[in-house]
Amino acid sequence: MNNDRKDIRISIPAPAAKVIVRLHELGYEACIVGGCVRDSLLGLTPEDWDITTSATPEQVREAFSRTFDTGAAHGTVTVRMDGESLEVTTYRIDGAYGDHRHPDEVHFTSSLEEDLKRRDFTINAMAYNDRDGLIDLFHGVEDLSGGIVRCVGNADERFTEDALRIFRAVRFCAKLGFSMAPETKDAAKRLSPSLSLVSAERIRMELEKLLVSPHPELIRLAWECGITKVVLPEFDAMMDAVQNNAHHKVTVGEHTIRTLCACPPERILRLVMLLHDSGKPACQTIDEKGIFHYHGHAEPGARIAEEVCERLKFDKTTIRTVVHLIRNHSLYPELTQEGVRRAVVRLGEDLFPLFLQVKRADIGGQNPEVQEKKFRYMDEVEHIYEGILARGDCLNLKNLKITGNDLISAGIPRGILLGRILNELLDEVLSDPSLNRREALLERAGALAGDFEEEEKQLKQKEKEQLTKGIAAC
Repeated sequence: MNNDRKDIRISIPAPAAKVIVRLHELGYEACIVGGCVRDSLLGLTPEDWDITTSATPEQVREAFSRTFDTGAAHGTVTVRMDGESLEVTTYRIDGAYGDHRHPDEVHFTSSLEEDLKRRDFTINAMAYNDRDGLIDLFHGVEDLSGGIVRCVGNADERFTEDALRIFRAVRFCAKLGFSMAPETKDAAKRLSPSLSLVSAERIRMELEKLLVSPHPELIRLAWECGITKVVLPEFDAMMDAVQNNAHHKVTVGEHTIRTLCACPPERILRLVMLLHDSGKPACQTIDEKGIFHYHGHAEPGARIAEEVCERLKFDKTTIRTVVHLIRNHSLYPELTQEGVRRAVVRLGEDLFPLFLQVKRADIGGQNPEVQEKKFRYMDEVEHIYEGILARGDCLNLKNLKITGNDLISAGIPRGILLGRILNELLDEVLSDPSLNRREALLERAGALAGDFEEEEKQLKQKEKEQLTKGIAAC
């Protein structure tokens, strides 16, 4: 093998090392390969330790007592060793990619070089074992040192084989803080339309990984490569939307990128920030002074976010959460205990902490000249909120000192009236938490019951009169 580097040592976990040694003892080649090699060389902790070998799947099964067929058609057998599951894959050559996603067929080979040639990027096409050292046939170490994501061999061929690799190239740049090799970027631009052939689920996975990466700002690179035009055209609309007001001096898209960088790497938060202003392009108005406005953009933004998340096959809980936060991201609670309590009820007690982070990220992406005042406002909101939590203020029907059964025992009938009274009591307690006392609530419930019953009588009388007039007119 050429380009062996025996001066480089990687500490392989014992279970993986045992599998490799066993295959060597039987006369087969075997190495760790791909991401675990890359991450080890970068000083990162690999998530998986994948093994590649010259042994066929049948020979792998014969070599170990506990194996499972997890992808034998593509050469992969899972081996159980010391309580760990390790994927062992036979060297292979991929056939044509008729659908730009999967090889039509695979052929097993005894050549590690042929196996490595089919991989996506040079930094993922290195192999290692303790006997032979690092096997780097495509200068992956050089690209790791230079911070470059580069296709193995011809970029057009690699991207034509599997169009998702175009998005993966950007995602690896975001994960590692790397740049894309010029020829790789050029090929990505040319072939990005083929991403339309990739399933929504695979696109979603790459998007999520990019968003929670250390460099979410490289969504801009996806835009430059034409990727978002295919998989997230809503982002392109934001990148084209110029802003000119006291709060924003950059496009909606650039503001969005800044907010992504201003919040923690949590998938819900960053998905919210990616789409929170998606309603702005359609809502833009310009006044007589040339100032841009986006009144009411949160609601259409919530609808767009729902459409995007459904298109990309996000789960229902994620969709509900993201849409609710975007619908309310423009909310500025009054700096009073009642104002913040009502905001907590509107957002939901579980989502209000996320709402606070959304607000801070949104401010972090705005004009620096307005940030200080807005951050002071958020400090006060959070101070009031902490006081509400410390006191245990009532924020929902469960915490009312009275229940529906209490009202029924007091003679109030079941039905719509019961729910109306409870909600009215909660509304009054949100204004004044000291009212949350059982005796006071029972007394107030009795008064409300009388008021609501009288309203219903008057309504029925009015409906009766209108019906009588209608009959007379006929």
